[in-house]
Parts: sequence; structure tokens; C-alpha cells
Amino acid sequence: MNSILYVGEHAKTFEVLWHTHQEWELVYCTGGEGVFQFEGGAAVAYREGDVVVIPPRTPHTNISSDGFTNIHMRMDTPAFHAKSAFRMSDAEGRFGFAFREAKYYYGADVTKKELVLEALGDLIASYFMVRLSNSGFSEPVEQIRVAIMHSYTQPDFALDETIRELPFHYDYVRKLFKKEVGVTPLEYMTGLRMKKAETMLSSAWSRDYSVAEVAEMCGYSDPLYFSRVFNKHYGCSPSAFAKRCAARPDANLNEKPLD
Repeated sequence: MNSILYVGEHAKTFEVLWHTHQEWELVYCTGGEGVFQFEGGAAVAYREGDVVVIPPRTPHTNISSDGFTNIHMRMDTPAFHAKSAFRMSDAEGRFGFAFREAKYYYGADVTKKELVLEALGDLIASYFMVRLSNSGFSEPVEQIRVAIMHSYTQPDFALDETIRELPFHYDYVRKLFKKEVGVTPLEYMTGLRMKKAETMLSSAWSRDYSVAEVAEMCGYSDPLYFSRVFNKHYGCSPSAFAKRCAARPDANLNEKPLD
């Protein structure tokens, strides 16, 4: 969740032909202006400082009479929901900073850059969650989502207590969350933790850490429980998953294996 899969940049461009992606596409306009056009006649106009978000499998084209420049990224299962493309302004410059950092680290030859990209993916998704909170989700659901996003890597985070602190009945909030988000609060938090675990275990530098250390960084104080949850999601143990990733042709075989 919130994984940045690709970051690219357009120099001055006048037209991007019709295309689609299997993942979410996020486009930050760094200069000029233009219009995204979609099948069926829908269109989203943008200018410098705007972000346009396009859901997966949405055919679109990007046209500008005077030319545009942008930073564009593809993201896997971001923690915000949208059924159609939308535009968001960036008057405070927060999106611009995050997109530029993502562009730098995606192309940089920097050890452990995956950690920064993961954090930037979470940051960008969090910006959208906060900005969309008034229109996307009810107040109690959004409070829980934000609390989970901020604390899911902390082993001492008490999700049940967070829910019970709200001025609503526990079961009502849990059912409301599942209705609006599609999963329970615990399933939502577990999904975030498993995605972080997958990112860490599939990276060459992760072999500097034991499974217990990876578990703790993903929010689990009990490595055995972490292993059971991981196995349920991925069909193998964390160690087996890491070894399988290490055997890939592009893996650095000189790295220290997980214990």
C-alpha cells in the first residue's frame, strides 16, 4: 500500500497519446498548463502546482497548447479512494516537495533508498487523505485511518483503544469503517504492515536484519505471530520470502542473509 512503483519526468511536452496503466497515476505539473481527457468526454484541466490523480485502467491523454512539464509517478494501492480522476491544488508546496524528493531517490544510486521512497509514498497518500477527508469518509472513519497511518509501525499501538476512545459504539464504528473502506480497521492496519514487510524483505539491504527486527519495524513485538500473519498473506515464511527474493538475478548475493 502506498508503494511508489515508478517516477518519471516530462520535459516540455505538448501531447501524451492515449494510454492506460494498471496502477494509479499521480501527475504533478511543474510548469505550464493543459487538459487530461478521458473516454466518454470527461476532462480535468490543470496548471502549474496542480496534482492530477488517475485511477487504474483509465484511458487518458494529456494535451497542452503551450506545453507542460511534470513529474509523474505510479503508485500501488494508495490509502485514498477515488472512482474517477480528480485535480488537487498545491498552494502550500507540500506535494511539490514530496514529488521532487521521490524523483530524486527513485533515480539515485543510494543505499536503502527504498526506505525513503516508502516514507514518501505514505506521506503523499497522507496528504491526499487529509485533503479528501471532508468528502471521502465520515469523521470517525477518517480519524481511525489517520491514526493507523501514523502509528501502524509501532508495536505498542493499541487499535482497539483508539476506536473505543471515539464517542461512538465500538461495533458501530467497526461496521462503518468496513462499509466505507471495504475492510475492518484491523485488516486495514495489517495490510499496511504486510506491505511494509514485503518491501523490506524483498530489498537486498534487508538481509542486514533478522526476522525479529523486521517484525518490530513493521509493528509486531512477537516475531512468531508476525511470521504467522505473513505466511497467511504470502503463502510462505518471511525467511523463505527473503531467500526467494535474494535468488533473483538482480539480487546482491554478497549481502548477509536473514537469520
